[in-house]
Amino acid sequence: MSAAILEAKNIEKCYGQTAALRDVSLTIGRGETVAVTGPSGCGKSTLLHCLSGILRPDQGSVHFQQRDLTTQSEGARSRLRRTAFGVLFQFGQIVPELTSIENVTLPLQLGGMRYRDAAVRAQRLLDRLGIGGLGGKRPGEMSGGQQQRVALARALVTEPEVLFADEPTGALDSLAGEQVMVELVRLAREHGTTVLVVTHSAQVAAYADREITMRDGRVETGGRVTISGEAR
Repeated sequence: MSAAILEAKNIEKCYGQTAALRDVSLTIGRGETVAVTGPSGCGKSTLLHCLSGILRPDQGSVHFQQRDLTTQSEGARSRLRRTAFGVLFQFGQIVPELTSIENVTLPLQLGGMRYRDAAVRAQRLLDRLGIGGLGGKRPGEMSGGQQQRVALARALVTEPEVLFADEPTGALDSLAGEQVMVELVRLAREHGTTVLVVTHSAQVAAYADREITMRDGRVETGGRVTISGEAR
């Protein structure tokens, strides 16, 4: 196993009186694809949101490349999600008023890249995902599977070190979902991207190198891995 890129140490998160995460610790290696599984309400999405810096845990710490995200400002964590992290949601959440290529260029433009240069990179990625001819189409003119590929392109266009995917096939039929997962894993492995995918689907989890199982806000299995000869 390669060196750790993400590590959670004893994190806890509550919503009011409800505990979503209870003393969760785990380590994810660089370039690893990890599936987080478990029943609805077990804390899977909350864990992803804490690891990606969308949420700050109430207790414990989250380290990305040995930097503690829990001590960083909201602005710093947002910048990290525009550069080192990519996030793919269940319903894509692409902007309905923008075309496919405009959606994909958005993170690059927010980072200061000129539209012309961003469009070249975005078009290349849309081509790789088999939807290069849909660059001028808006979400309402595409199928659900095509929209999710656009969302995947947007999540990967910055060449992130970690891709977080929250139920990326949950809104798709089985065929479209399989196509998205095949493309996600293929592109991630080509670029050495670490992937954390939250899913309730055994078929999606089968694409991962390792599975972490959660129940009632705790990690039941798979949270400890061996890195550089040491159990973490």
